[in-house]
Amino acid sequence: MQISDKKVASIHYTLKNDKNETLDSSAGSEPLVYLQGFGNVVPGLENALAGKKAGDTFDVTVAPEEAYGPIQSELVQEVPRDAFDGVEEVSVGMRFEAQTASGPISVEVVAVEEDQVTVDGNHPLAGETLHFNIDVVEVREATEEELEHGHVHGPGCNH
Repeated sequence: MQISDKKVASIHYTLKNDKNETLDSSAGSEPLVYLQGFGNVVPGLENALAGKKAGDTFDVTVAPEEAYGPIQSELVQEVPRDAFDGVEEVSVGMRFEAQTASGPISVEVVAVEEDQVTVDGNHPLAGETLHFNIDVVEVREATEEELEHGHVHGPGCNH
C-alpha cells in the first residue's frame, strides 16, 4: 500500500540542519505515526512521502517555505520588562505564551535589557532548510475516527 491522503504512515526519521547537526530522530524509539493529507507533518515532507510504501528509504531536503517558513521579522519584538509581571527573573531561552490579535503564540526570550525584553515568535526552525533521512515502516488505512479527528489515535490519545 502506498502513502496517500487518508492513509496512516509509520516512519523512522532523522532530521538534520545545514550544519549536519542532528536536530531530532526516532532512532531507538517508536516510529512517528501520522495521517497523510492532514498537515500532521511539514508540507515538504508530506509531499515527499506521497507514493512511498513500507520498506522505502530515502533522503529529502525541505526548504523553509515548505517547512516552518522563513523568519518573519515582525515576530521579533521588544516589550517592556513589566509585561512579565509575576516572573521574578526573565532570561534568554525562556518561553512564554503571548496574546496577539490573531490568538496566542509561543515566544522565546532572545535578549534581556534592564527595561526591555526582546521576544521571538518564530518557530525555532523557521528559516532552516531541513534534511530528513526517512525509512517507511508501515502504511495502513485510517479509521473513520482518525479521519474525523484529523490525526492518528494510539497510546496516549485522549479521545
